[in-house]
Amino acid sequence: MSFRIEQDTSARDSFGEYRYRIYSGARLVAHYWHDYRGDEHGIEFLNGTSESYPVGSMVEFIEGGGPKPLVLSARAIAYLEMKVAS
Repeated sequence: MSFRIEQDTSARDSFGEYRYRIYSGARLVAHYWHDYRGDEHGIEFLNGTSESYPVGSMVEFIEGGGPKPLVLSARAIAYLEMKVAS
């Protein structure tokens, strides 16, 4: 499976959550979020399940940002493959 992450560009409060969409191919499978500091994070799958702190910390789930494109970490991809397959 091929996964990708895109940042949700809708307006947010200064200290609001950052939100992302996760796709498997062209199909949206989940929404990922983290607080403004990256301390808390979670994932909400379109099937209605959700989980806090998938694969540890936020920086272990997504990589990049700033001048680099956002990508899912190897651990995040392995996690998503397990969750989306079940």
